[in-house]
Amino acid sequence: MAITASTAAWFLPFVVPVCLYVMYTDVSRMKITNNANLVLVGIFVVIGLIALPFTVYLWQLVGMVVVLLAGIVLNAAGVMGAGDSKFIAAAAPFIALGDAMMLMWLFAATLLAAVATHRIAKYTALRRLAPGWTSWEQGKKFPMGLALGATLILYLALGAVYGA
Repeated sequence: MAITASTAAWFLPFVVPVCLYVMYTDVSRMKITNNANLVLVGIFVVIGLIALPFTVYLWQLVGMVVVLLAGIVLNAAGVMGAGDSKFIAAAAPFIALGDAMMLMWLFAATLLAAVATHRIAKYTALRRLAPGWTSWEQGKKFPMGLALGATLILYLALGAVYGA
């Protein structure tokens, strides 16, 4: 992995609670809040200064802006929700550019697992554990925050163990 184990270990304990919150709110309300995204950006702004060389830190911030602009275009085209786009942008600086391909594979696997888990819960008695969740009534729409949050957690956890 391109991310260093030290960098991933710095980010992981701060990012996990935010990602869990994003996963919960998206499944329960089909909403990724702006506050969660701002907290994620704030974590990078503060911890990134400690965890990364300054030039890498600045480039990661530039990458976040590029990803945000791409997300705005994709949202306007109806490809993804605004909360998903903003979360992806807020998560982008935590990802080392050299890990982009591995992250895509990790996201694909996480997305499959999240969809399967959500559908199993939705169409079985497990649904009674959370009867009021909005995502149960959304037809084919899927709370992508479930997969996005899990992917960032897994990426940083793998980085903390297997990072450079």
